[in-house]
Amino acid sequence: MEKQVQSIVEMMDLVLGDPSVPRNVKRAVTDAKQKLMEPDELTVRLTSAVYALDEVSNDINIPMHARTLIWNLLSALETAKER
Repeated sequence: MEKQVQSIVEMMDLVLGDPSVPRNVKRAVTDAKQKLMEPDELTVRLTSAVYALDEVSNDINIPMHARTLIWNLLSALETAKER
């Protein structure tokens, strides 16, 4: 399971490294990544990361490619939560 979390963190790093992603999206991804790396129980970490990204995914001012990246991250987090 931690391998899956590591894969999600790597996806987050790719989003953070993309210069076309707006700052508010990068801020939300950074917050989600920090929550994912905390020493809490895995389910709590995954849920906290989902909440951090969910707010920004509903912002109408986000470019479509950034929204797609956020949706991919949310999908990966939800899949990890279900296991």
